Amino acid sequence: MTNDPVTISVPATTANIGPGFDCLGAALTLYNRFTFSLTTDNDSPVVITAVGEEADRVQTDSSNLVYQAFVQFYQAIQQPVPPVHITIQLGVPLARGLGSSATAIVAGLVGANALAGLPLTQQQVMQQAIAMEGHPDNVVPALLGGCRLAATKLDGGWEICEVPWHPDVAVVVAIPNFELSTAEARRVLPDRYSRADAIFNTAHLGLLIRGLETGTDSWLQAALQDRIHQPYRYSLIAGYKPVQSAALEAGAYGLVISGAGPTLLALTAASQAEAVREAIASAWASAAITATVYILHIDHRGATVSFEADPISA
Repeated sequence: MTNDPVTISVPATTANIGPGFDCLGAALTLYNRFTFSLTTDNDSPVVITAVGEEADRVQTDSSNLVYQAFVQFYQAIQQPVPPVHITIQLGVPLARGLGSSATAIVAGLVGANALAGLPLTQQQVMQQAIAMEGHPDNVVPALLGGCRLAATKLDGGWEICEVPWHPDVAVVVAIPNFELSTAEARRVLPDRYSRADAIFNTAHLGLLIRGLETGTDSWLQAALQDRIHQPYRYSLIAGYKPVQSAALEAGAYGLVISGAGPTLLALTAASQAEAVREAIASAWASAAITATVYILHIDHRGATVSFEADPISA
């Protein structure tokens, strides 16, 4: 166990990526950072300070998700929960489909593990994170980095497969200034799907994985189609159709909903990334919607732990 402050940096994530509903996710080069400092004030078990854009919206009491994960970790190892001061530096927008809740869960668990002297393996921490989030597509890449496919094993556990991402496949992320709750986005989904839709998504997920690995244009253009979640969620995102048309006209392989939305994600050749970024920003501006549009990369490190200036792998 250490009394030194520990800082956890956790990347944003994009989940689903078209046909990979609830099983495929990737870490992006956008980060939340969390510093944990143990205290001796037993009368104040947790003090939380948030800085950055939207900091005023962060819960600063024991209901905060970072602290809930922190507590759950100590309960799992059957040790008393130490008093702690948590500083949250926000870089991932809240409730936009970029895995902000996953960063909180991963940070709470990884931070507690570091402070407790690493009693749990990365695999055990991952299992805890999946149990808290309810599905693996955001928390797994947030913890491990890269693009990850998750599937259940015969014993009910999780098998995690890294999906190679070709360096020429660029990511353009468009974040509008409105929110869409995951609960609302899930409410619009049907309870049942046809055999044809299941086959369609199975085929396109396989093609997407090969397209990401090879960077093959025609494969990626076809692969980003989906019949499980996106057709039911388009109408929840103002300006979606004009943005999609603009992205495709600028050379994007396709445009998908990031996670539950409303953030949209375009995949494109690196040479077209700036043109796609400008086209998306212009299309949303024409619809009187303010949006921040980034060209991002795949983060391959995942959550990192730093006791000093230099981070180490979680």
